[in-house]
Amino acid sequence: MTRQPSLLRGVFSFSSMTMISRVLGLARDVSITHVFGVGAATDAFVIAFRIPNFMRRMFAEGSFSTAFVPVFTEVKETGSHAQLRELTARVTGTLGGVLLLVVALGLIFAPQVATGFAPGALDQPHKFDLTIKLLRLTFPYLLFVSLTALCGGILNSFHKFALPALAPVILNLCLIAGALWWSRHLAVPIEALGWAVLAAGILQLLFLLPAVRRLDLLALPRWGWRSPQVRKIMRLMVPTLFGSSVAQINLLLDTVVASLLITGSQTWLYQATRFLELPLGVFGVALGTVILPALSRHHVSADREGFSRSLDWGLRTTLLIALPAMFGLLLLAEPLVAAFFQNGHFNAFDSHMTAIAIMGMGAGVPAIALTRTLLPAFYSRQDTKTPVRAGVIALVVNMVANFALIALLFELWAPASLKQLPWLEGIARVPGLHLGMAIASSVSNYLQVALLWGYLQRAGVYRRQPGWGRHWLRMGLACAALVIVVVIGLWLWPWQQWTHERIVTRIWKLAVLVCAGGAAYTGALFASGFRMRDLRGA
Repeated sequence: MTRQPSLLRGVFSFSSMTMISRVLGLARDVSITHVFGVGAATDAFVIAFRIPNFMRRMFAEGSFSTAFVPVFTEVKETGSHAQLRELTARVTGTLGGVLLLVVALGLIFAPQVATGFAPGALDQPHKFDLTIKLLRLTFPYLLFVSLTALCGGILNSFHKFALPALAPVILNLCLIAGALWWSRHLAVPIEALGWAVLAAGILQLLFLLPAVRRLDLLALPRWGWRSPQVRKIMRLMVPTLFGSSVAQINLLLDTVVASLLITGSQTWLYQATRFLELPLGVFGVALGTVILPALSRHHVSADREGFSRSLDWGLRTTLLIALPAMFGLLLLAEPLVAAFFQNGHFNAFDSHMTAIAIMGMGAGVPAIALTRTLLPAFYSRQDTKTPVRAGVIALVVNMVANFALIALLFELWAPASLKQLPWLEGIARVPGLHLGMAIASSVSNYLQVALLWGYLQRAGVYRRQPGWGRHWLRMGLACAALVIVVVIGLWLWPWQQWTHERIVTRIWKLAVLVCAGGAAYTGALFASGFRMRDLRGA
């Protein structure tokens, strides 16, 4: 019996909850930019939040989850419930103990951490001091949200995807409350966002604990360094620190590079990633999350055909969503930012700077989404070393491309007077150079996909299912229909005129364009012969 229907239901369950989180995430970012605008304080918060958030994605949701879920699934399928409960207790105790040490070191060495990840802030004492204060508020978030990710991995293994996907809603609600309410009561208003992050970490963990308890897996944490399963998870984790998290490492290194650019670059890039997170978070993460336990199950049962069907289904579904998302972001970058953010302290210049970053990174949406689908094909087989090669190569290319493209744009855009200055001083005065970083990110993501695909083909564990030529033709026609409809819409409603209209008017016009493009894409798909049963596999 094919597993695809359950996969489809899992994706819809995860995606529907994640959609709520992403919509509130957009409301969160609108609130932050409306209250604080773009400046040194907002840049300081972006840096302070990105560091623990990066570590959370790399350790908890990246390397830890991809190592934990296959081992947990193996014990679940072949062992007893008592063994599963023991594994949960040992992993919780070990992960919690390690993270307590990491958080303690992060609090003690916050100035050194801030220096390492934002060297460009050193010559701005106020911004640097504020970054340290905010980092000490946000760093403990790593402990709580990592334990939340552990709970989410347990629930996902039992095909309970909704609650883990809904947990980030708490973070968004806390940040909205911090921006709109708590900031009014503090001498340094931006510190309210730091307190909001800390509160959200605690509340997210408390939100998922009852669901774990209902599975009878809520046990007293125990140190498990000598446990064979814990050691296996740790052994699998080490390579995935790079392999599964190259996008996050790129993002964090981009923070270092962006700190060398003009003030505001951190915030423009951060806001651009928010728009990418909608398609990637709602569908890309959902597909990767749902498909990992399924592939692990097929591997444990030595079902090679089921493994191929599940992965093939994941790849087709990924492209079906990622391609129109890419074209939508490229065409609607300026209207999106103008509609939601251009208000209060966020002006037209900030909108344009954010939009060019969206276009640069939006071109790489299919690559990021495909990476999140391909990586589980390796991790489900407990092969965590192979993706490291692809991750490291992509990481190096990203950093080289960063500086190469920034240098190219500087030569093209900088006036002659700035070219006479030392290079680092010159690039800190030219707006828009962050576009080079956005393009470099897309280039490295496509390279990573190509390398992963090559490794997968050589491993011989995946066999493409029939119908890929027809699938590509349908997607091509549907994307062409989407582009034509959206271009006509932008010709009738030039987005440049939106800034003179009320926010409500901007949003309904944007909604019409998005719905029209989506309807054109969906209509063309069905007109070319696509049916919902195609998502259920062969």
